[in-house]
Amino acid sequence: MRLGVLDVGSNTVHLLVVDAHPGARPLPAHSHKEELRLAQLLDDKGAIGFDGVDRLVRVIQDALQAAEDKGVEEVLPFATSAVREAVNADEVLARVKAETGVELQVLAGDDEARLTFLAARRWFGWSAGKLLVLDIGGGSLEIAYGMDEEPDAAVSLPLGAGRLTAGWLPGDPPDPEDIRALRRHARAEIARTVGEFTRFGAPDHVVATSKTFRQLARIAGAARSAEGLYVQRELKRESLEAWVPRLAGMTEAERAELPGVSEGRASQLLAGALVAEGAMDLFGVETLEICPWALREGVILRKLDHMNP
Repeated sequence: MRLGVLDVGSNTVHLLVVDAHPGARPLPAHSHKEELRLAQLLDDKGAIGFDGVDRLVRVIQDALQAAEDKGVEEVLPFATSAVREAVNADEVLARVKAETGVELQVLAGDDEARLTFLAARRWFGWSAGKLLVLDIGGGSLEIAYGMDEEPDAAVSLPLGAGRLTAGWLPGDPPDPEDIRALRRHARAEIARTVGEFTRFGAPDHVVATSKTFRQLARIAGAARSAEGLYVQRELKRESLEAWVPRLAGMTEAERAELPGVSEGRASQLLAGALVAEGAMDLFGVETLEICPWALREGVILRKLDHMNP
């Protein structure tokens, strides 16, 4: 069957269309996405404003039209941290349902981590052994660890690249004192969780998902996306540590000129790099591998697992 996953994230609203059936890997057929940056549309009280909800409704309507055009039989809609943490989330969800017919499932943070872990496990297989999975989104950082398809530990931290950029790095380029403050904050948040994972022992394989990690790997020399999904892409902590001060001294426009960095994500790259560097350092990771599958694929795989063959 042809499924659509509608991901209302902190940065983008992304419809991924796949051809899928139980027992087979989902084959991507179409991708429709639009940048919305919900994480940056929250007002001082933590609510998504009227204009932001208007834009969200319009973007979802566009995505539904794309799904219809591509022959999607069922759409699996979900929302992540930006909607989850908005103080007016119930009102936003009610309006989305009333005007589009879509009932968004708001994923808890640890569910995000678990579904992303499932996708990484299926991608790398059992031979990868104990996996540590890191995922930096627009609103949150997800960390999961385990040997099986269900992780032994999974957490979500409010360390998304969009959230941190809006709250901590107002300058262009950012002020060095703001950068140091964010670095301290990110590392303190991550450090509180390290013990939950290290008690299970060292991972056999460390992987990362998300646009932030892909862009960091690309500027550090990883293969271009045009070279395909099956090219191994790695990010070394040594390379990342060399890039962080360079990114700190760049303007948003200068970052957008870097290979693989989109104009819309350039402003968030430094915050994402600080979180990635802190996570790799505190977990003792020298090298991680980029996983092409992430949360959306995890949602599809979970759906297929519950379908009759």
